[in-house]
Amino acid sequence: MEALSAQPVVALVIGLIVLIFPKILNYAIAAYLIFIGVTGLWPGLF
Repeated sequence: MEALSAQPVVALVIGLIVLIFPKILNYAIAAYLIFIGVTGLWPGLF
């Protein structure tokens, strides 16, 4: 099992927080952060 880098995990967590509390930021930033997190964790997915 390879070690996960912190950046994709942080991006996913922040993206989910933004989706739960949309007043913090808008949905476009949340979608971007989730996309970066997913592509960072699973680079062959897209």
